[in-house]
Amino acid sequence: MIRSMLYATDLGLYAPFVMQHAVALARSFNAQLYVIHAVEPMGLIAESVLQSYLDESTLDRLHNHGLNTVMAGIEEKVLQSLRSDLGDDEPDLALIRAVRVRQGDPAQVILDQAQRLAVDLLVLGSHSHGAAFDVSLGRTATRVLQLSPVPIYMVPLTEHRSRMKS
Repeated sequence: MIRSMLYATDLGLYAPFVMQHAVALARSFNAQLYVIHAVEPMGLIAESVLQSYLDESTLDRLHNHGLNTVMAGIEEKVLQSLRSDLGDDEPDLALIRAVRVRQGDPAQVILDQAQRLAVDLLVLGSHSHGAAFDVSLGRTATRVLQLSPVPIYMVPLTEHRSRMKS
């Protein structure tokens, strides 16, 4: 029985399409729906640029307080996106139990949240917004498929993409 689900979003072009699947499944199973968005950590180049322009105390403040502000802003963007796609008074919004934004490797963030929340099903798209058209599965989707201890509902985006290109 599916009582809770985790929908992983990249906020990309196809996110509303994948979200429609997640909400429809949550509705049909009367399941709680959690939403996760992973933010990849700052790369070494960006970190070194900041170090060359900011003093140590400013850099520490940026890491400690600035990151929290950025993460809260991203979480608000995820919520706005969901509200926009579902409509503010849509009963489907009530299915969404929590929206979380976490920093880290996307596949690992998804798997960690699935374990912490003890969900019964993961919902994700087969590609991110930047994947090439000829790639059957994106890097994150592949890793989640390989490592997930719970079933996965994978929304294939290749067919949807070909319809959008026409």
